[in-house]
Amino acid sequence: MQEIDKSISFDGRDIRLKVGLLAPQAGGSVLIESGETSVLVTATRSTGREGIDFLPLLVDYEERLYAAGRIPGGFLRREGRPPERATLTSRLIDRPMRPLFPGWLRDDIQIVASTMSMDEQVPPDVLAATGASVATLIAKIPFNGPMATVRVGLLGDDFVINPTYEEIEKGDLDLIVAGSPDGVIMVEAGANQLPEQDVVEAIDFGYEVVQDLIKAQNELIAELGIERVIATKPEVDPTLEQFLAERATEPVKAILTEFAPKPERDDKLDAVKAEISAEITAKPEDDPVRQAVEQNPKALGNTYKGITKKLMRKQIVEEGVRIDGRKLDEVRQLSSRVNLLPSRVHGTGLFQRGLTQVLSVVTLGTSGDAQMMDDLHPDDEKRYLHHYNFPPYSVGETRPMRSPGRREVGHGALAERALVPVLPPKEDFPYVIRVVSEVLSSDGSTSMGSVCGSTLGLMDAGVPITKPVSGAAMGLIKEGDEVRILTDIQGIEDFLGDMDFKVAGTETGITALQMDMKITGLSVEVIAKAIHQAKPARLHILKSMMEAIAKPREALSPFAPRLLTFKIDPDMIGMVIGPGGKKIKSITEQTGAKVDISDDGTITVSSLDGKKGEAAKSMIEAIVFKPSAGDVFLGKVVRIIPIGAFVEFLPGQDGMIHISQLADYRVNKVEDEVSVGDEVVVKIREVDNRGRVNLTRLNIHPDEAAAARGEAPASEAPAS
Repeated sequence: MQEIDKSISFDGRDIRLKVGLLAPQAGGSVLIESGETSVLVTATRSTGREGIDFLPLLVDYEERLYAAGRIPGGFLRREGRPPERATLTSRLIDRPMRPLFPGWLRDDIQIVASTMSMDEQVPPDVLAATGASVATLIAKIPFNGPMATVRVGLLGDDFVINPTYEEIEKGDLDLIVAGSPDGVIMVEAGANQLPEQDVVEAIDFGYEVVQDLIKAQNELIAELGIERVIATKPEVDPTLEQFLAERATEPVKAILTEFAPKPERDDKLDAVKAEISAEITAKPEDDPVRQAVEQNPKALGNTYKGITKKLMRKQIVEEGVRIDGRKLDEVRQLSSRVNLLPSRVHGTGLFQRGLTQVLSVVTLGTSGDAQMMDDLHPDDEKRYLHHYNFPPYSVGETRPMRSPGRREVGHGALAERALVPVLPPKEDFPYVIRVVSEVLSSDGSTSMGSVCGSTLGLMDAGVPITKPVSGAAMGLIKEGDEVRILTDIQGIEDFLGDMDFKVAGTETGITALQMDMKITGLSVEVIAKAIHQAKPARLHILKSMMEAIAKPREALSPFAPRLLTFKIDPDMIGMVIGPGGKKIKSITEQTGAKVDISDDGTITVSSLDGKKGEAAKSMIEAIVFKPSAGDVFLGKVVRIIPIGAFVEFLPGQDGMIHISQLADYRVNKVEDEVSVGDEVVVKIREVDNRGRVNLTRLNIHPDEAAAARGEAPASEAPAS
């Protein structure tokens, strides 16, 4: 393939596409760059495997530390398990790409995006997503693209396309918009409680740039002389579909209009399917319906699901009624509880919406509990951690329990993003916060359930969040030109619908968005309607939550650590730690408190006993105290030499009293005045240029001596 470089400019930013240079044996490859960030994206297709009845698309995003001029840590000195942010970027690429492949495609497709170079200005994630579209087109894989992805920031009143890390940090919006020629196909956003209309305008602004990038991709493909692959859908014998339509339509329609609870409805649908399956099995061996099922064992289930999907959607579009009897904009029954577990747990919130139930558990930790981020991005630590678990029993299934998958990582990140804008700043609340959302029962919208449960748990733990956050998941059914937006979708509506649009926020505005499509695009106008329809649902849910707990508790759990935070001169950190950690170890052993020291000199002392924490703080302050002439202390004699005595006047700090300064008369021998272990009141005469402290027992006012001993001033003593 010929080498071609193409540059696309917009809003003062450039994106460069280089094809025909790297990875020549991949199906298609592109090096996509902006600034000094460079991502190699490849797309490769293999022949499909037998028995596969889904699209086996695999998307991997990889970060190499050489991209930032760094060598990995650890014994092996090479990259290991992908960091969480890499997993989220893989999902960010997958979500807008997957709906654009034909539904009948069964070939193995792998997209690999590798960050080859990265500066601290340009995030690579949106480049990788756009590069996936370019590589797929070059690979001549059937694809309803092009697709492009951009990030939109908000600085003041101005939208910014593909903002830098610094602009994202300073702005009130971090929005990612992906689109195809048919419309918007994916939205991901974190916002600082922005009004709905501002978010809609940002999506519209981003999609305009998406269209420019789509145009540039079409021009590149034309320049390369690549013809778009028009793959035809394999013909399917209609015999089985016709048979099932005759047998299943009426009983399924009856079940969908009974408005029965999910378990009862599922049992009835399974019973109808089992009855039809038995009827097919009883047919002669040469019957075409039986042969269709025997040749493809999954054909019966897939066709039956298609009939159920068609009938459910028709009922919603034509009658405006959902399978549980709700109106299109109605929220399921709600329940909120707090303080569910014993006080050993720092805070709990239980949120239930219909059959979706989430228990969020809050743990407060010290600065040493923050998560260190070992990836290419500028942020080096996280002080708010949100983890989401989805066990098999939550949907009545059994399967092996493994480490969190991509879906669990993604849902946890979404809930985390929704709550970060309302968390107190570190200066006001120095705790590291971990929330674990356990999905105990799932029937749709568990990620938004975890947002609600976590808000309850944070307030129960006494975390002073600025405002409570709630969330709702919106769905969509599109049949031709008819569009119906559904509020608070349940599992079957998500599974058989066209959109899953999660909206989280406070009463003031939106804090997080995530929209995924199963169709090839949606207009901004329809998205705007969904965003506005979500607001009354969020407020309704929020009202229910506030009935359980109206504001954060004033007191923390008695088992939560008590933190004292203060700063010292960074140059004094070594003195606090001591040789080989001797001093800091001594402090923790004596007080039982935990001490964390940051590079900027911030010290956090944590202890369940406040008095022990104060004792540790006093010991540290004594170590870093810089003495000056005239300061008076009560000290202890620690060593005697012929010319004087050494007195420890602060923990770890001592000075010498020359023999001439022991008394206002001639002293012949130091031992005549003091002994090792004696407590004496001393004053600092001077601190020499080498930091040595010279002490005296002379010219100390009685009030100064009394204060050093912790006594009342001599001038206030009662008359004899």
